[in-house]
Amino acid sequence: MRSGLVRRLLALVVLLGALVSVVFAVPSLVGVRHDLTAIDGWWLAAAVALEIASCVSFVAVFRAFFDRVPSRLARRIAWIEMGSGALLPGGGVTSYALGGLLLNRAGMDGRSVVVRSGGVFWLTSAVNAVALVIGALLLLAGVGGGPHDFYRALLPAVIATPVALLIAFSPALAGRRSRGVRRARRGRGREWPTMLVDGVADAWRAARHPTWRLAGAIGYLGFDMAVLACIFRGLGYRPDAGALMLGYLVGYCAAAIPVPAAIGVLEGGLAGALVLYGAPADTTVAAVLIYHAVAFAVPSLGALGAGAGLVRSLGPRSGSAADLGTARELQPERRAGALRADVSVCTD
Repeated sequence: MRSGLVRRLLALVVLLGALVSVVFAVPSLVGVRHDLTAIDGWWLAAAVALEIASCVSFVAVFRAFFDRVPSRLARRIAWIEMGSGALLPGGGVTSYALGGLLLNRAGMDGRSVVVRSGGVFWLTSAVNAVALVIGALLLLAGVGGGPHDFYRALLPAVIATPVALLIAFSPALAGRRSRGVRRARRGRGREWPTMLVDGVADAWRAARHPTWRLAGAIGYLGFDMAVLACIFRGLGYRPDAGALMLGYLVGYCAAAIPVPAAIGVLEGGLAGALVLYGAPADTTVAAVLIYHAVAFAVPSLGALGAGAGLVRSLGPRSGSAADLGTARELQPERRAGALRADVSVCTD
């Protein structure tokens, strides 16, 4: 597993290098080339530190939902999820699938994995939705400048808000079922729509009983936005807060296109959206290229280290599902009942 991850990482580094080579080869991109070589090193160092803070924030919120998983294993799986999201096609979907597989092999039952992973996903998505509304309000209020027209300031929030509200209230819309019916259904196989709605309910459960780890959902997004802001500052441009927030959130939708490491599509989506919100084109292209390199390298290297530590923890019997399930990280016989009971409480 580790050797395959290393090969994939090296291949994607080569692709990123090829993308940068194109920038340096095309004459019309001379402004971008100048900005790439002129960035202030201190701002770049700050961007790397902020990206690490963003990743650590995700580890914190991940552990808030998987608090019954041993902390060392939870940290490793969280880093592997972030790294796989940065490396593999599909982004977040792929990362949650891989993390769920590891948790399942570690002894956590499938329903618990889906519900708790859904809680992490929906909570972080809710932070994105709130940030979109805040960005729109900042533009409309004229804070920091930026475009104030309906299509750029309000349209993204108008589209996203009904969807976010529908998801947020899906547990109530689905109706409350008796505990006996829910237990009976558990024996009939996986019911993905039900488990996804239960994931939303688990996010609500976490919000009603907050811990300091839930602040990681804000830090995960906020620090990553700050990475992009630092890179812009290192290139001599001060972005408007509202324009940066909306450009970031709208542009990141392109990462849903299943391309390895989102190479090309993320650059195009982010650069296009940020320019639409008023950022200068050459500086934006350079900033996005540097941002993607930082956002790719930090979680990927973290996942590589986490994967290596996970393999080492298995000892000489590496590789099989049974080894992972009994690798002293989680004791499934003793924990399975508690995990299932915990999920039933969270989704009531």
